[in-house]
Amino acid sequence: MSTSAKFVARHALYEAAQQEAADRARNLLAEKGIEMVRLAWPDQHGLIRGKTMTVDSYLAALESGTEITMAPFFFDTANAIVFNPFSPGGGFDMPELSGSPNLTMVPDPTTFRVLPWAPDTGWVLCDLYFRDGSPFPFSPRSILRNTLAQLESAGYHLITGLEVEWYLTRVLDDKLVTGSLGAPGMPADPPEVAAVARGYNYLLESHLDEIDDVLRPVRQAVTALGLPLRSIDDEWAPSQVETTFDVLEGMAAADSMLLFRSAVKQICRRGGYLASFMSTPGIPGFYASGWHLHTSLVDTVTGENVMVPGEGELLSDIGRHYVGGTLAHAAAASPFMTPTINGYRRRRPYSLAPDRLTWGLDNRAAMMRVISAPGDKASHVENRVGEPAANPYLYIAAQAAAGLDGIKNKTEPGAPSVDPYAADVPRLPTSLKEGLAALGASRFYREAFGDRFVDYLVTMKSSEVSRYEAHLAEQPDPQGYAETVTEWEHREYFELF
Repeated sequence: MSTSAKFVARHALYEAAQQEAADRARNLLAEKGIEMVRLAWPDQHGLIRGKTMTVDSYLAALESGTEITMAPFFFDTANAIVFNPFSPGGGFDMPELSGSPNLTMVPDPTTFRVLPWAPDTGWVLCDLYFRDGSPFPFSPRSILRNTLAQLESAGYHLITGLEVEWYLTRVLDDKLVTGSLGAPGMPADPPEVAAVARGYNYLLESHLDEIDDVLRPVRQAVTALGLPLRSIDDEWAPSQVETTFDVLEGMAAADSMLLFRSAVKQICRRGGYLASFMSTPGIPGFYASGWHLHTSLVDTVTGENVMVPGEGELLSDIGRHYVGGTLAHAAAASPFMTPTINGYRRRRPYSLAPDRLTWGLDNRAAMMRVISAPGDKASHVENRVGEPAANPYLYIAAQAAAGLDGIKNKTEPGAPSVDPYAADVPRLPTSLKEGLAALGASRFYREAFGDRFVDYLVTMKSSEVSRYEAHLAEQPDPQGYAETVTEWEHREYFELF
């Protein structure tokens, strides 16, 4: 390739489908009446960062990319600076990251959408690269892409279904006048909110109807975005909603979850509501929300589901070993599946969330719930340990990598459990600190995702733990105070996620 070629062509960053979408972009933007395009990328926390650019700037970026600061990768969930950007190697021991340099952001034109709630505005996901065209190593989308490529090399595609719970609340006071606006390492005061519906009457239609006026623009927008919405349900607790989607391949599922959370939060906020994917908000009566990840594998040649069991089986051999790998690496995967301090409040016995390494047939107490029948082409497994705030790229990548390792090593999951909360098996980590220790010691994830990325994430999330522990130490009765959702957790996560 000629050195005079522009960045995308010079480094061959587009496959055929992306190049075709880029070639169609100018006519598409004019046809849709687009004035501005949001160029977005997922950060280490699964939050969307990016720039809003003019149409001409977006079209130029399809050829040359556009420069973007890497600064957000220095920050934890409260924007505390975890890595010193002005130390040698930028705190990462990487000379190319000294001094907080720019990265090149390259749009993936196949992800382009028109935002239904933002007039004349487009949206597109981007990937991040160094100036030499090599992928930025801390990009979650790159981690998932590499993992799915390994799965494909082994002969499988990952099929994924999303089932996520979240909270809808009405804003009473946005706290912009009456509260703190925050500082680095100290989030702003979250808005004061009220529940929008009563709870503890699971799947009650009248409860869902109470919030239909708020949910209608959400579901209309989600459908207009092309996301395969399947259902919106009244969940158990007050103001708690569950949303499910039809199956998607792995990367499309992660991209869809990222866009869904953003769409819900932005649409609701424009209407005077706050939607939160924090697992357990610090609001009396609210109950823990989860994100259940449904997965199966299909053969890349035949397209057949390779998890379908035969007579007398819960799953095929491949499916059983996939579960075995998931359970074997679940402790180390905890920070990928449950990345916040608050999310570990779900891991309690008899809570409808798993607390130990179990699997079982259609058992909601098990970590890996098997949903299958002999000959049923929809046979799959459900990982029930995740929280709604999880980074979708890392959650799905951790699942895919562990499952593939189980297949390669023929890992057995042990006997299926009929009483998971009483099973005599190892327990899942009960805190983020414990989960980070397991991840840091994991040879498997260091090989799968790289030492540099694992060390980065452990250091990043340890900052969160340190700030939480400092807050607890300031309390007269730290242990008693931490028995319920703390003010620190609500401030840290409620509005952010």
